Amino acid sequence: MKVNRVQTVCSVGIVGIWIALSAASSWGQDTPAPTQAPPAAQTQPAAGAVVSDAAALDKARKASQNPIASMISVPFQENWNFGIGDSNRVQNVFVIQPVIPVSLGSKWNVITRWVTPIVYQPYAVPLEDGSLHQTGAYGLGDMQPQFYFSPKKHSVVTWGAGPIFLVPMGTPYRYMSQGKFAMGPTFVALAQPKFGTIGVLVNNMWSVAGHKDRPDVNQFYLQPFLNYNLKKAWYLSLQTSGITANWEKNHGGRWTVPIGGGPGRVWKFGHQAVNVQTFFFGNVVHPPKASPWEFRMAFTLLFPKPR
Repeated sequence: MKVNRVQTVCSVGIVGIWIALSAASSWGQDTPAPTQAPPAAQTQPAAGAVVSDAAALDKARKASQNPIASMISVPFQENWNFGIGDSNRVQNVFVIQPVIPVSLGSKWNVITRWVTPIVYQPYAVPLEDGSLHQTGAYGLGDMQPQFYFSPKKHSVVTWGAGPIFLVPMGTPYRYMSQGKFAMGPTFVALAQPKFGTIGVLVNNMWSVAGHKDRPDVNQFYLQPFLNYNLKKAWYLSLQTSGITANWEKNHGGRWTVPIGGGPGRVWKFGHQAVNVQTFFFGNVVHPPKASPWEFRMAFTLLFPKPR
């Protein structure tokens, strides 16, 4: 498997974040005892402070598992898609996906999610002798802005619905863009019982404009997700990276069905909360020569509810 320098830097950076946060979470726990005991009032933190910190972590974890929570979050997501083509290449997709809620009066919020992918796309160039030269392109992928209108007051189920768009901004255009402007409806619903979070996100987009020489877009996306909460702000996720269908394909290769999951944890440093996740996905169904499995790491900054 060939991995370019950009992939290596991103990989090392996110793994470094994991290690740093894991180390930071234990700072002060193994500090040797001082030779002279401090005053009794300073030997242990106040019980109320411990409870408050635990409650803050639990609140941040709950919000981080809700795609339409009334909290600003900025995810940085690194995806490696392995085993592509006959040469066993690796595609890398780094996604920046800020989520920003905006109040619409006393009853509604609109939650914006602006998906911005930065992609390393491997491909082969035929040579005169009939062999293939393995190379790749690196650049910005097509953007996907999403808007969810959600009531401020929910009962058992939290939901949001609105439009999703595909904006053909991929550069270089030949390799990174579908060349079509597309739009469609998107919907998310979830419940958060005591054990964690269960929900589903679904949308479909159809092309309405774009380059006439590019195939039309008719894409379906389905993402069920289940999070089980553990102690000390840890949790386990069972989900997919997104079940997709290309309805324009009338034969093999229409569906991609990834199944997997992994652990995550929320840390809090002062007023700043962060959510770190790792996932493995196996594509039990995928188009010919597409990736059979994927590894993902995500680092998300969580910010307090806007006033």
